[in-house]
Amino acid sequence: MRLFAAVWPPEDVLDHLDLALASVRGAPSGMLSAVRWSARETWHLTVAFYGELPDGARPGLAADLAQVAAGVEPYELGLRGAGVFSHRTMWVGVAGNLESQRTVTRGCVEAGEAAGGLVDSRPRERPHLTIGRVPPGSRPTRRGSSRADVSGLRPDTRMTDEARVAESLVRALAVYEGPRWLVDELLLVSSRPGAGRGGGPLYERVGTFPLGRQRGTVAG
Repeated sequence: MRLFAAVWPPEDVLDHLDLALASVRGAPSGMLSAVRWSARETWHLTVAFYGELPDGARPGLAADLAQVAAGVEPYELGLRGAGVFSHRTMWVGVAGNLESQRTVTRGCVEAGEAAGGLVDSRPRERPHLTIGRVPPGSRPTRRGSSRADVSGLRPDTRMTDEARVAESLVRALAVYEGPRWLVDELLLVSSRPGAGRGGGPLYERVGTFPLGRQRGTVAG
């Protein structure tokens, strides 16, 4: 089973973000075709990614995640700002009690390593929520030119036209600030790539671990 640990914003926080994205999604059609928007039901903050784990490893992982959650009191977060990773992955940033979020992240990464999961080498110190991606495959071009000759271009200018569109869209979200919420639980989530809406991933919660408490729930 493909698993990851996550923090999931509540519905009112997602409603606020959805409304803000509506104006961005209403950009000219040429811009819209450049971005594959993430389905709302996939919006979350990844804490640690474990990859494929055998069923036998899940109880131990769940016990360790429960211990991580029990050791951290509920804390406040809010969605704020936006950016792009590697000219492709568009995200909304996070503000609030980031120190507690990092404490949860470190504990969850260590729990995954103990369970034999994939070593999560991605930088989780900057929590974010992915809102869309630029499809791969476009060749880089010079600004103001239709030619695909990339010889002599500096690394920071080797951007596809679609990537420039993504950069432009997230600039429109740079001042975004959503409502704060109280993070009071940690989730263990299964992922089935391609099984969700529009060919995206399908996420299912398989474990819930309240913060600052001793007992959580795990799906059978």
